[in-house]
Amino acid sequence: MNHKEMHMDHSMHDDMNMDHGMNHGDMHMDHSMHHDGMNMDHCGMSHDGMNMNHGGMHHMHHMGNLKRKFWISLILTIPIIIMSPMMGMKMPFQLTFNGSDFLVLILGTILFLYGGYPFFTSCIGEMKNKKPGMMSLITMGISVAYVYSVYAVIANDILNVKPMVNDFFWELSTLIVIMLLGHWIEMNSVMNAGSALNKLAALLPDNAHLIAEDGSVKEVNVHDLNEEDTILIKSGEKVPADGTIIDGKTALNESLITGESRDVQKSVNDNVIGGSINGSGSIKVRITGTGESGYLSKVMNMVSEAQSSKSESEDLANKVAGYLFYAALIVAVIAFVTWSLLHGVIYAIPITVSVLIIACPHALGLAIPLIISRMTSISATHGLLIRNKTSLEGINKIKYALMDKTGTLTQGDFKVNAYDSLDNNYEKQDIIKIAAAIEQSSSHPLAEGIINAFAELNSDELKANNIEEISGSGIKGTINDKEFMVVSSSYLDKNNIEYNSADTDKYLQQGNSLSYLVSDGKAIGYIAEGDSIKPGAKEMIQFLNKQHIIPVMLTGDNQQAANKIADILGIKEVNAQLVPEEKQQIVTKYQQNGKVMFIGDGVNDAPSLTKADLGIAIGSGTDVAIDSADVVLVNSDPADVINLIKLAKQSHTKMIQNLWWGAGYNIIALPLAAGVLSSIGIIIGPMLGAVIMSLSTVIVAINAMTLKIK
Repeated sequence: MNHKEMHMDHSMHDDMNMDHGMNHGDMHMDHSMHHDGMNMDHCGMSHDGMNMNHGGMHHMHHMGNLKRKFWISLILTIPIIIMSPMMGMKMPFQLTFNGSDFLVLILGTILFLYGGYPFFTSCIGEMKNKKPGMMSLITMGISVAYVYSVYAVIANDILNVKPMVNDFFWELSTLIVIMLLGHWIEMNSVMNAGSALNKLAALLPDNAHLIAEDGSVKEVNVHDLNEEDTILIKSGEKVPADGTIIDGKTALNESLITGESRDVQKSVNDNVIGGSINGSGSIKVRITGTGESGYLSKVMNMVSEAQSSKSESEDLANKVAGYLFYAALIVAVIAFVTWSLLHGVIYAIPITVSVLIIACPHALGLAIPLIISRMTSISATHGLLIRNKTSLEGINKIKYALMDKTGTLTQGDFKVNAYDSLDNNYEKQDIIKIAAAIEQSSSHPLAEGIINAFAELNSDELKANNIEEISGSGIKGTINDKEFMVVSSSYLDKNNIEYNSADTDKYLQQGNSLSYLVSDGKAIGYIAEGDSIKPGAKEMIQFLNKQHIIPVMLTGDNQQAANKIADILGIKEVNAQLVPEEKQQIVTKYQQNGKVMFIGDGVNDAPSLTKADLGIAIGSGTDVAIDSADVVLVNSDPADVINLIKLAKQSHTKMIQNLWWGAGYNIIALPLAAGVLSSIGIIIGPMLGAVIMSLSTVIVAINAMTLKIK
């Protein structure tokens, strides 16, 4: 392998996962997507109309509306419970008086129409899609309960039918309240899926300072910017578009774009990315293009597409509810027809109603939300922020763990591991001393490592003048009227400056980045810097391997540095020298062979985080990366992935158990309620059905509370 293949450019900002040499002029932002007009479309629906996986509950009930609907329904339910017996079973606390049945009817009607409205509208959607689920099951249950209860009030209080007909207002009210509570719990634990795109759009300012041909400056909307326009960007302002600096110098904060926390020095002919933040200097920038080719626009499109493609999976509880809907309907029809033929319609109706009421998913409605609530609580105490519980349900099917290197597996903090002189006229310490003086004004991560190493020497500082960046290669300056350069090995190769690679190859093979000190056309010294591995990284990789999840490194770093880190950690699959777009493509490629989790921390990781079946963001990463992820590691510790996987697997097991407790009893209860064994005196009447329903709800709650990481 030749030396060129082994070096890491001094100009590479650690593992920034994007090539800053790429022509950002070809990647400008479509300002028609600016944040004022931005509204994320999730699965083809605006946020207000977003389809909630759990049975298609429409998000027209944003958190405030759903919360208010729950509390009002609960207030209506309390007097109904006090005045109405549970399936004919009178409780000690119940109170009845002349006219109480009519009062219950009025309250029940209000509750049915007000509290049941979201279920009715969602049921219509399910029926249109020919996919009845939780909302259809709930709608069927409360509708049957309401209609039969109205009939019961008329029969008992107006027609004076004997024996009395049992009403189901108790079941109607509790089912509505429990279902609203379940969805409130679920919504409260899952964050707004659109915030990632809103964050991205908000990176761009609304207005820009356009420089006219006569030199005057006027403020215009970013929509009005065109290719070749010249704009003024003042100190502290956001860059409104991709372009090239034509006047001035500054330091740009590109952390929200690249994930790199340090400012990047920029001067004439350097490219700038829309969304980055200008530092202390004012610059004039020529816009290099408009349309949808901007860097941020590309990222936004990828995030949007990834979110849409990931949300296609149906919620498991909703599938179970769909099966139960058909089962209850079929059993009820069979029971009605059979008993009508044997004993008449009047005899068959109560049995049919009992079947449909017993199928009401009280426990099923809480089965998943209670687990989610408990999981969210546990995760918070272990440094895990779960934003999308649905993605965790497929944890047992994850086959690959794709991960970024810098900031995820490593600290992203370069430290000098070695330096030495290559010229007898300079001592070893002279090399770090001169380099530190030249790098003093630079915010490059390698520069900071050199400056920190010099500080440890407690030596007198040298004064450098005429500091100037060497585009794509390093930096130069003069000390005592003598010019020095701190450059990468690629600069030496391009300019035919001789150096003995044998002295430095061993550092490259250890995964270090090399900088050379050059004077009078000769390499006089070198400095080797390396990034340190995070303490929990190796433990995480070992755990993944034990779980038969294949770890894969994706990085913009050079192949040698990436391979070294991978060898230390035990990662066998490495993809290096990648640009952001390639990361998402690789995620898609791996998904063809199995489910993929992705761990990253920069904005350029956002598309990969959302495209993956499970996206995990490092907490110290950017806001956009965090908003794109399903889970955030608050403590930025890769070892927390271990607790996440353990918790997710335990939660999945508990969910399956709860679904059986919440719906499984119907396998026995529905046929018995239909009177299959009535010939031998075994039948589940409304009273026993109510007891079974209540018991399953209690068991579901207890099972959820026993969830823990183990």
